[in-house]
Amino acid sequence: MFFWLSCIMAGCAICLLLWVVSRPWLKHEGRRDGARPALLRLVWPWVSALASLSRPFISWRGREVLLRRLGRAGKSAILQPEHLVALQILCAATMGGLAASVLLAFPSFGGDASFACSALAACAGAYLPRHWLGGIIRLRQRLMFQAFPFLLDMTTLCVEAGLNLQGALQQAARHGPPGPLRDELRHALADMRAGMPRAEALRQLALRTDLLPMHQLVAALSQADKVGMSLGPLLRAQAEQRRSERFMRAEKLAQEAPVKMLFPMVFCIFPCTFLILGFPIVIKLTEGGL
Repeated sequence: MFFWLSCIMAGCAICLLLWVVSRPWLKHEGRRDGARPALLRLVWPWVSALASLSRPFISWRGREVLLRRLGRAGKSAILQPEHLVALQILCAATMGGLAASVLLAFPSFGGDASFACSALAACAGAYLPRHWLGGIIRLRQRLMFQAFPFLLDMTTLCVEAGLNLQGALQQAARHGPPGPLRDELRHALADMRAGMPRAEALRQLALRTDLLPMHQLVAALSQADKVGMSLGPLLRAQAEQRRSERFMRAEKLAQEAPVKMLFPMVFCIFPCTFLILGFPIVIKLTEGGL
């Protein structure tokens, strides 16, 4: 027991020393550090140290996959693939160490059971950063899907009023509702101003958002540019289709609500109701029997 406590204290001392030594080394990242969550800023020295060690072991295919996921989550400006891998290593080590420390207080657990529980805790800790990133991606896609019809309507009105496509997108990005879709649209407009072709900037926008309606819109705009057709009717048809899809999705979610409520009703509400109704009856039967 004394050996394990000594190891834990030594590990805490090493982590503290690493934090103190690495703070001056990370001062040049202060501007980007403000965009990170508070918990991530707290553990960032260890993340940076582990990222430098794990960078050579990430394959190019894995790096591309992680870059796409970080781009879809809107975190590519503050996180790199090696940072995400470092977060997985740090969470796995923390969860595994905590589980091993807790199990040491219960001598009844065998060595194999303690090792298995610690390994499961480490695997769960390694999965936490991926789960956090996936939650951010799902939230961003839901927000973008909700804001997409409105921005498309604004673009359609501006095109029908006489603006070109880039000017209409600028007006939509300026006056549209705040959210991740407007941020990604501003990113695409900045790429156009920097010299990127409009078709390529829109294609990159579709890849970053990873929305099927956005992919369909970009393909339709590319086809319209090739054949020289008018953009007003095309955008109007796209806006009506997106609005109908949003209404159908709302109907689908409304129909799924009773099914989702079935589990809490059966396992949470009904037992409490039966307990409240049956408790006085059981008391009366018990008193009558006595």
